[in-house]
Amino acid sequence: MRVAVTGAGGRLGSALVKGLSEAAFAGEVLAWDLPEHDLDDPLSAGRLVSASRPDVVIHAAAWTDVNGCAERPAVALRRNGTAAGEMAEACVRAGAALVLVSTNEVFDGSRTDGLPYRPTDVPHAPNPYGMAKLAGEQAARAAFQATGEDFAAAAMARDRGGKADTPAVPALAIVRTAWLFGLPGADFPQKILAAARAARLSGAPLRVVADEIGCPTYATDLAAAIVALVRESGRAGGHGFGGIHQVVNAGQASRAEWAREVLRLARIDIHTEDVPMSTWSRPSNPPAWGVLEPTPLPDGPLRAWPDALADYFDLLPQDA
Repeated sequence: MRVAVTGAGGRLGSALVKGLSEAAFAGEVLAWDLPEHDLDDPLSAGRLVSASRPDVVIHAAAWTDVNGCAERPAVALRRNGTAAGEMAEACVRAGAALVLVSTNEVFDGSRTDGLPYRPTDVPHAPNPYGMAKLAGEQAARAAFQATGEDFAAAAMARDRGGKADTPAVPALAIVRTAWLFGLPGADFPQKILAAARAARLSGAPLRVVADEIGCPTYATDLAAAIVALVRESGRAGGHGFGGIHQVVNAGQASRAEWAREVLRLARIDIHTEDVPMSTWSRPSNPPAWGVLEPTPLPDGPLRAWPDALADYFDLLPQDA
């Protein structure tokens, strides 16, 4: 199987390339990133897919600067919405399956019943980043003719026009995730460590947000789950591949709880002070309740986020 990964140099993309390179079913792994794959270039996706003819594309490339998206919503829509649709259309033309990586921020986080968001809940994005990612989901579904709450079977079996010699519409998998951490780049754990050291030098408490709740997710674990989904796409019928998947490490936490676990693992003894999100003014409006209900995966559910975080700490540079 030939599998292409967009955003191959990023946090998730690099983990995907590594995971696929170790997977027996992936005969060739195509790592697409700038400058060859450019989210601002309307022709980039079609050019790459038609030239390389992958069996599956994992579209992990995105503009994930949520504050930047809020300040430049038109650019956010181009990079996270329109570009995803262009990749989906290119895949359909080439008969390639697509994994589109999306976000918990397609939900506004306003629910107060304590229940996680399910794949069948109606999305309502609260900010330009979430709006753009939701637009990408919708554009991909339109390209793949994937309608209804559970579009897996339709996406796998439907043919265009009903003719025997017409190829079936390939499968689409939308993977929503949340609060991604891992190397490379400055993620939340690394930012907390830097903030804690600065606070300790100043003698001030470390202020941590207590009213934003989500699912910390390790990029390595997410990548392994996506690799397993791609493996399923190559099996007879592709059962378990198409549809909406919500892939997060088990459990939930506030930003404050996550921060305190980071400090515990780092053995940094500092007083923390719980504060609301409103303490800091920021361009973006993140969902206060960003908890996703995990969906079934071919290799079973992901482990608890504290266990994943502990493994991640073994890889962090000493000065992180």
